[in-house]
Amino acid sequence: MNGSAPNSPETIGILGAGKVGTVLARLALAAGYRVLLAGSGDPAKIALTVDVLTPGAVATTGADAAARADIVILALPAFLPESRVVKAFNHLGYHDLEDKARPAGQPGRTAIAIAGDDPADLAAAASVVDKLGFDPVNAGPLAEGIRFEPGTELFGADVDANEVHARLDRFPDTERGQIIAHARAQTPTSAAVAHPASSHHTA
Repeated sequence: MNGSAPNSPETIGILGAGKVGTVLARLALAAGYRVLLAGSGDPAKIALTVDVLTPGAVATTGADAAARADIVILALPAFLPESRVVKAFNHLGYHDLEDKARPAGQPGRTAIAIAGDDPADLAAAASVVDKLGFDPVNAGPLAEGIRFEPGTELFGADVDANEVHARLDRFPDTERGQIIAHARAQTPTSAAVAHPASSHHTA
């Protein structure tokens, strides 16, 4: 995290200017955040897209967005050594992200599962999820993000927090859950990878 006080980020950097990235940028702008949006190359290549699809966001480089943002959202597949990562926003389609955002406390508000290894990072990600219009549901450590990847009951589901909890809880009993449990039982615990702190990312 850079700059602002914990749990109240003012600037969100979004790495990825595709459909999910631009939807998240619009939601963040509507929630009052400053938004830095980066594509895979020269910011000039996405400047018009940013101006048209996310008025108020600033097109920039990935390095600049990461350096200047309080929270960085990865709207692209990535492996980030030396980073703290919270998995979020990946089990709901971009169209539902845009259409289903609602103010806190509204009945039937759609929920977003999050998973991460650091409680402070999870709290920061939960705050962003809430401010963008969704109820955050903590799925546990980052490795538990597998419970809401493609091929799971939760992936693609537009459901409230109670149902997200229920689907996460049912995962071990599903066919996919059984495959994962078997694979984990076969993997030595020494293969675990630490996630050192440097910057805060929400994927």
